[in-house]
This record gives sequence, structure tokens and C-alpha cells, in this order.
Amino acid sequence: MSDGKALDWAVCGVGVMPADRRMRDALAAQDGLYTVVVKSPDRALEPRVVGAIREYLFAPDDPEAVVETMAAASTRIVSLTVTEGGYNFNAVTGEFDANLPDVVADLAPDAVPRTTFGLVTGALARRRARGVPPFTVMSCDNIQGNGDAARRSFVAFARLRDPGLGDWMAREVAFPNSMVDRITPVTTDEDVAELRRRFGIEDRWPVVCEPFTQWVLEDAFTAGRPPLEDAGVQIVPDVEPYELMKLRLLNASHQALCYFGYLAGYRLVHEAAQDPLFASFLLSYMDSEATPTLAPVPGIDLDGYKHDLITRFSNAGVRDTVARLCAESSDRIPKWLLPVIRANLASGGEIQRSAAVVASWARYAEGVDEQGRPIEVVDRLRDSLVATARRQHEDPLAFLANREVFGDLVDDERFVAAYLPVLASLHHKGARATLEDLVESV
Repeated sequence: MSDGKALDWAVCGVGVMPADRRMRDALAAQDGLYTVVVKSPDRALEPRVVGAIREYLFAPDDPEAVVETMAAASTRIVSLTVTEGGYNFNAVTGEFDANLPDVVADLAPDAVPRTTFGLVTGALARRRARGVPPFTVMSCDNIQGNGDAARRSFVAFARLRDPGLGDWMAREVAFPNSMVDRITPVTTDEDVAELRRRFGIEDRWPVVCEPFTQWVLEDAFTAGRPPLEDAGVQIVPDVEPYELMKLRLLNASHQALCYFGYLAGYRLVHEAAQDPLFASFLLSYMDSEATPTLAPVPGIDLDGYKHDLITRFSNAGVRDTVARLCAESSDRIPKWLLPVIRANLASGGEIQRSAAVVASWARYAEGVDEQGRPIEVVDRLRDSLVATARRQHEDPLAFLANREVFGDLVDDERFVAAYLPVLASLHHKGARATLEDLVESV
């Protein structure tokens, strides 16, 4: 748009969760404008005001406006960033959870939609009834096959509502897969104040990020798309090699860093990543356990990519928090790290480092750090995770026995043999000493 292209496109933002009211208020106060602030390692800032958002709707206040906006023929793409757990799949069975209370409510006759499923499916139902071609549902979430996951999720919901509608969606709606990669930490009050002080920009909610950016997208759209390749998007026939690269190298490495890092006393990601011990452990995990599970990635030098990740994690300008990486682990670990473990168990590959990451999460989930201070465990399964983690001193397999999260991993003797010594070491020697032993022994 800055180049004068695609000016027939614009963005209507939609907030579905109650916490999104603050986002609505911030954008309404500044006519939909917001600032992207790129933070370089030398702490230089590069702000850019973006004017692509023309409207922001808050679904809890007016769900009808949201549904009707999506039902309008002018809407051609509905993009989603609903986090790893937002697709409502059971972690073990992989099936859509039709028993979630909000889903049950949305399936009632004449329900006023409150979930993403109810809103999007309601809009598609209207388009179908009006003879309007469907929009594309474009997931941008950090899960393998995010478009395929969106298809399974929305079609399952639609079939529960109306089997014919579900079949039509499965047949007619495009759900392209994508991989989006840019570290974007939570915006802080300091970010807001610094933007005002240094550049004179009053922005209630700027977006801060690292310089690196990559978006790989499958070219599958039902109603057209902007010329995204002109803005640097990689349009490819198959996203899977790229998404597995990112999920198993970047995202899983974040988990490999965060629990050990928090327990060792780090609170900012760059501080942990700049520690040679942590950098060595991350590279060892990526080289010996993640990379063997990946197919070749067209156009990517994997060795260079892995070393670039350490550089990116070490960016002091971004000031990403370790706590952010530790949040919602029950959604992240099963999608990012467990596939690596299962692939290596099946092939006879190495699992020592991955098992150590799971053990570090188990220790972190006890909710108390090595100095006896409380840890705020942020997770949808917090209560059950903390309860089982605190039983580990009497039953070392209590945390791993959670089949909702880990499936049958507790039954695998090779994994258990790698997991238990690390957990014991975390309890008796602490995170740093445990990590030193791991780096020396593998």
C-alpha cells in the first residue's frame, strides 16, 4: 500500500476475547493507526506508522456487526491469530472438542455467537444462502499445518451445526497453510513512553519487533488476494518444510531456553541467549535432535538459520521476556517439541536434550523457583499442571503421566530413562548445574 498498490484492500480488525476491548479502545482513539517499531541489536529504533486498518469491531458488544461484515461480498480474506490452543482440538485424540461450554452455547438454535467458530461459520452460512462465494480463511498461527487445522476445526463445528454447511465449507472454502516468523514481545509502558520521547508519536499500543521477518504462504485463495509477494512474502506450493523448520528450531528452542533460563534466574531472553552455556545447549538440540527430523527446506541454509536464531534470541533491543515464552506451555510443547521426540523415538535418534526440556518444564510447573519464590504459571491447565508437578518428589512420573498433554510418552522406557535423571538433577543440583552436565555429556 505504501507503494500505491492494492489500495482496494484494507483491514477490519476483530476482537473476540473480553481482553480485546482495550485494543478496540486504543485503535478507535487513533483512527486505526498504529506504529511498528523495529528494534535492532544496537538498540536503534525504526518506527513506521501503518494505516491499513480501517475499522475494528469488538464482537462481545456487537456480534451481528462482525458476522455481517464477514458475510459481505467485499470481505475476501478472514485471517486468524488465535494462538496454539484456539482451534479447540483435544491434545491426545486430535478431535474437535464439542463439549467446550462456549461451543455448546454457539451450537444452540438461534444462538448469539461468542466464539470464533460461531462468528466465522455464521458468516459463511449467510454467504452460502445468498449465493456469495466464500472468503478464504487464512491462519497465521504457530502450529503445523495451520490451514489444515483451521479446516478441520471450522468444518467440524459447522457439521455439528448443519451437516450440509460443513460439507460445503470442506468443498468450497480455501484454508491456505502459512508460516509467519517474527519475534514480537509484549508491548510495555516503556515502549509507549520511548516512542513518545524519541519520535513524538503518541501511540497507545505500538507493535515492537525484531528486524527479521519471514512469511511463507500457500497460494490457495477463493476470492483473490493482494500481491503479497511484492511485500516480501514467499508464495510457495508447499509450506510444510518451512513451518517444520520454524516450529522445531525456533519455537521449540524457545522452550529449550525458557524453563532452564527462568530457573537459573534469567528474566529477559537475550540475557539467557547471550550466555555461552545456553547457546551451546540450544545449538546442540537443534543440530542433534531437531534437524534430523526435518526434510530439506528449499532456499534455506539450515546451518546459517540455526546460528541466526541464536543471534536473534540475543537481540538486547527486543527485550523479550522469559515469562512470555514459558506461558501456555500445554499448548506449545505438544505442537513444537513432542513431534521431535516422537520422530526420534521412532527412528532411534537422540532424545536426551528434548527429554531435558520436558523435565525443565515439569520443574518450572511446580510454581516455586530455586530460591523458594513463587512462579506465576500461566496456562489454561494451570491448576492440574501445578498439582501434578508438586507431586513429583513422591512420584517422579506424576507430571509426565498427564496423558492429555503427553499421550503415551510415560510408557516409553527410553524416554523415561532420559527424563528421570534430569528431573532429579534439577531438584538436587539446580538448573545451571544440570545444564552444564547435559552440555558436557552429550
